Amino acid sequence: MKNLQVWRFSLYYFFVFGAYVALALWLPRYYVGAYGLELATAGLLAAAYALPGSIFRALGGWLSDKYGARAVMYWTFIASIACCFILSYPATDYTVAGIDGPIVFNVTIPLEIFVALTIILGFFMSLGKAAVYKHIPVYYPDHVGSVGGMVGLIGGLGGFFLPIAFGVMNDMIGVWTSCFMLLTVITAIALTWMHFTIQRSEKLRVPELRGPRNLPELEGLRG
Repeated sequence: MKNLQVWRFSLYYFFVFGAYVALALWLPRYYVGAYGLELATAGLLAAAYALPGSIFRALGGWLSDKYGARAVMYWTFIASIACCFILSYPATDYTVAGIDGPIVFNVTIPLEIFVALTIILGFFMSLGKAAVYKHIPVYYPDHVGSVGGMVGLIGGLGGFFLPIAFGVMNDMIGVWTSCFMLLTVITAIALTWMHFTIQRSEKLRVPELRGPRNLPELEGLRG
């Protein structure tokens, strides 16, 4: 628990597993409230999100072996930020001052696109679950059990606390898409932390990367 890297991996899993569980619980209520669907239909559409979030985890492990866990985590976070950012846009009415008078129109994510985006999000979350656990035996070969348990614990807490946070944000902000706003922020923090940590470790491993690289061809002309 004293190692900051363990908390970083835990944040990854807090999103890819904890947020996955939270959304699987929250989406039926979301579909009923935001789109006015029947509960049975809402449950089926939520299952369409949850299914790829489970069955493609093995694919995530294979991709992590082939391309590296870091690459898979980059794919996961970038795709997840894109999906959550689009999903966080609330239904909005616009009034434009037109030549012949006000022009009123509405921007709402159609149900079909919303469902497709949740399926894409679930798919990349499943890849990320495997990629997170690919890191652990590499960095902690003698403590796989304890570190893996810690990471799994934080991920499980995400599945418990995030649905509560979604409800609180609905009350505070007053829009259904506030849950995806929260997930966008969490994913952006995780991606930023991962990227700058990787950059720092690469500079420590390869000292040549620390110097200026904008015009490396001019380095030999100094002095």
